[in-house]
Amino acid sequence: MLEALARLNQIGASINQLGTGEEIRLEDILKLVVESATHVIPGASAVIYTYDARVGAFDPLSRVSAGDWMPATSGDEPRPDGLGMRAITQRRRVLSYEEPELTIHPLKRLAGAQVVACCPMLFAGQPLGILYVYLNESRPFDAMELLLLDNFVNQVAMAIAQAHRLNRIHRDLRRKDDELNRLRRAGLLISSRLRLEDTLEAILQMALEVTGAQYGIFRLFDPKEESLVTRAIAGEHLARPKVETLSLDSPSVMTWVARHRQPALISDLRQPPWNELYYPLDAQLEMRSELAVPLIGASGRLEGVLNLESPEVGAFDEQDSHLLQALATQAVIAIQEVRLLDALQEVAELLLDQPSHQVLRRLAELACELLNAAAGAIWVLEGDRLVLQAHKPGQEHSPSLPLHHSLVGQALLTGAAVTAQDVRSDQRFFRPELAQRQGWGPALVVPLFSGKDREPIGAFGVYRSAEAAGAITPSSSLTGSEWDEKVLTSLGHYAVLAVHNAAHQAALRSAQEQRAVAETFAAVGDIAANLLHHVNNKLGTIPVRVQGIQDKRPALLEADPYLNSNLAEIERSARQAMEIVRESLSFLHPIRLAPTSVAGCIRTAIAEAALPAEVRVQTVGLESLPQVSAGEKGLTLVFVNLLQNAAEAMKGDGLITIQGMARAEWVEVAVSDNGPGVAPELQERIFEFNFSRTPGQTGKLGFGLWWVKTWMARLGGSVQVESDGKNGATFWLRLPYAREAGK
Repeated sequence: MLEALARLNQIGASINQLGTGEEIRLEDILKLVVESATHVIPGASAVIYTYDARVGAFDPLSRVSAGDWMPATSGDEPRPDGLGMRAITQRRRVLSYEEPELTIHPLKRLAGAQVVACCPMLFAGQPLGILYVYLNESRPFDAMELLLLDNFVNQVAMAIAQAHRLNRIHRDLRRKDDELNRLRRAGLLISSRLRLEDTLEAILQMALEVTGAQYGIFRLFDPKEESLVTRAIAGEHLARPKVETLSLDSPSVMTWVARHRQPALISDLRQPPWNELYYPLDAQLEMRSELAVPLIGASGRLEGVLNLESPEVGAFDEQDSHLLQALATQAVIAIQEVRLLDALQEVAELLLDQPSHQVLRRLAELACELLNAAAGAIWVLEGDRLVLQAHKPGQEHSPSLPLHHSLVGQALLTGAAVTAQDVRSDQRFFRPELAQRQGWGPALVVPLFSGKDREPIGAFGVYRSAEAAGAITPSSSLTGSEWDEKVLTSLGHYAVLAVHNAAHQAALRSAQEQRAVAETFAAVGDIAANLLHHVNNKLGTIPVRVQGIQDKRPALLEADPYLNSNLAEIERSARQAMEIVRESLSFLHPIRLAPTSVAGCIRTAIAEAALPAEVRVQTVGLESLPQVSAGEKGLTLVFVNLLQNAAEAMKGDGLITIQGMARAEWVEVAVSDNGPGVAPELQERIFEFNFSRTPGQTGKLGFGLWWVKTWMARLGGSVQVESDGKNGATFWLRLPYAREAGK
């Protein structure tokens, strides 16, 4: 008895030391119990197995035994229908001699066991394991032995329960530490991705790891279609996953989360109301639990839904939900940053090979995509007006706005971002009827500046749909988010680059054209001067020879009037040809630029063009134009060519309008006709060297509009044609101001 009490005391002391940092393990206590059982019951052998209630089976690896005559044998584990399982299921002690319908395990019987006591280890009524005590003699256990065994199993049950509790605590601590490490690693992993698809896949994989989920799907919100679009999916053995787009009004857990903007933690999908909403991830896989969280971006905007599923009931808990929401917050930041980086990378590539107007238009589209806006536009400052340069297609904007009396102008005047809750009723908005017609609500406008001196360039604005702002994100607007302002400002920097790039490209093209023209004219001048010099010499002999005939054969010429008149005409034509050659040579010489009157050159050109009587010329705004830097004779010939070209296009009958305008850096002259116009595919070709609308008919030098373009380039200006190919054509000429004009 004293030895038994000492054993019990030793077992209790060991149990008290569990979790205190002492080197006491549950296996040591179990070993102590089976050894104690064999000591208090002489000749007995004892075995302990722990029991897993979740799977309803004993753990064969947990076997602890004592006793000399019953070694461990392969296959001697507890049977599903044996004495031990009856003790577990009925939660009572089972003695073999009291259960005649059940037999002792054959391998145990073979080893010599004749009697066995099966004592379940119960804690709070739940089975945690079992103690087998075998006797190799056929006798019943006495009352003292059974009392001691009951005390042993009660203490072991307490030890196992405490060990389980400590394990749960340690497991929870490890899980918390692991979750923090995973979240830190998730942040690093997510931030290292450059493509949105890679980022979403990394987020989804991380979500599976931190929650233990087996399947997951990532859908992003498409505000245009008001739907959820699949962007990533994960899980093994997915045969035919349903990845189609989900409309927000369709029944599913993900759309419920999107509409209500709150997480859904579902322990059993078979229970109402979820059984009516469940949308299977894969029709061939049965899911029992689901966890879905919304992704809410800056200003409360819905970015998407992250959904996890498991075939197990109750696979997720509140900790998983909080963890997934924390991960979703990181995901939103990553998604927004990746989208912005992708947009900036796309614009940077466009800046390298696309014209300015296409870059600006794409910037307006990207601003709308990133900020969930209905409309976006970019204006450039010209004087005291803001001129529309680009906008998102499908929306109407004012072609120009006043600087001092508009919402857009206020951003530039104050040098800071300007917001409006509803432009339909905001008095600063220039055209409220335009906003009302298109349903605009909140607005954000940022100024565009260049360089350290903050030279004003223009403004960049976006407008959100009033209906979408209220229906989808009732608490959001474009007025309270630093992220929105950051995004639009970043895109605005690229808009400034596009505007500057266009100006630099134009200047570079002009310089290259002038250099090419100068080199061309130098080469052509040398060749043409030599050619024309020889032609002039040959033409010069004609009058001399005619005069010689007239001097030596006066009688013959007097007798033959036909011969006499032809010789006179030959002499006159030769002298006229010599004059044309001398005049043409003057155009091959370097231009001497000087202040020149555009109106004067046009008056002279109208007189020299010899237009048909049915062709009428109308001039507008020419007399008030400042002087330009040009050569008077060459500029006059430019207008002569354009007038003759227009008359030819109108087949000698129509109206030519010449209008002059003074711009900030140029004098612009538009020469318009009401002829058939120039087809779009020909608008570049008409300036080619050998192009002629009517073969055989070219300009004075035989070069047509090529000469006009070349001469304008030599002057430092340019010429372009504008036509729809049906209703006339307009040639736009740009000429630099003369220095005396103060420009």
